[in-house]
Amino acid sequence: MGKKFILNADDFGMTKELNKAVLDGFNNGFLSSASLCANGNAFSAAVNDILPDCQGLGIGVHLNVIEGKPLTDCRLLTGKNGLFDKGYLYFMLNSGKKEFLTELENEFRAQIELVKKYSKPDHIDSHVHIHAIPKIFELVCKLAQEYEIPFIRTQHEKIYTVPVFKKHLTPAYFINIIKILLLNTFTRINKKTLTAFNLSTNDYILGVGYTGMMDSLTVEYGLKNLDEDCIAEALIHPWCFSGKNSHTEEFAVTLDKKLEDKIRRLGFEVTNYKNLNL
Repeated sequence: MGKKFILNADDFGMTKELNKAVLDGFNNGFLSSASLCANGNAFSAAVNDILPDCQGLGIGVHLNVIEGKPLTDCRLLTGKNGLFDKGYLYFMLNSGKKEFLTELENEFRAQIELVKKYSKPDHIDSHVHIHAIPKIFELVCKLAQEYEIPFIRTQHEKIYTVPVFKKHLTPAYFINIIKILLLNTFTRINKKTLTAFNLSTNDYILGVGYTGMMDSLTVEYGLKNLDEDCIAEALIHPWCFSGKNSHTEEFAVTLDKKLEDKIRRLGFEVTNYKNLNL
């Protein structure tokens, strides 16, 4: 198999700034994949204005039941204003309830079908990794099999550090480490489910431990930590606009030719799930 690397932009279709980052990152850099959010405010612009100019970009379904407006009637997932407003713990605690899972399935179906209307998705992932919760993951596997989507993202991340001391002093970093431990546990369970449904996944992910702090250095050191043949996916949330914040730093990753060269020198082929399925 060799060593494969996928640079994926999550939240494609949520904002016009992210849409533009996907366009520039794919055509002028080495962004290889993006996950479409069917209920994003800029979804229509993403599929009508951006996708036609990104032939060859891998497209995933970015299931979102965390924020924004649903595509179906799902009162157990929304607040009084009709918008998604539930947190991760709520989904964990309710993931075994039949009525809850029925509403979740209906919403997931609507989102998958809307993305499939405009593209042929090659993988499924989700906003804030909601699909990693094992009972929800099992539901997503069922839908992936039905809709013939071959890959589902899993979240096994090896804990690593970069030589920038300040990145490790924030409360967010310690919270992210707890997230890694939880998601790694979920992944061990979920890989058995994938096998049962005859579906595929990535071996490693980059982007949980340094959520909100992703840059070229975190990608480079994350890949240096992986010696064996594997599929490694780095998830980023790039925005293209004037000014500087964590999103623009993640956008800069997609255009960093020196980083791309380093990745190839580490033995990784830059690809996407679509090409892995050929």
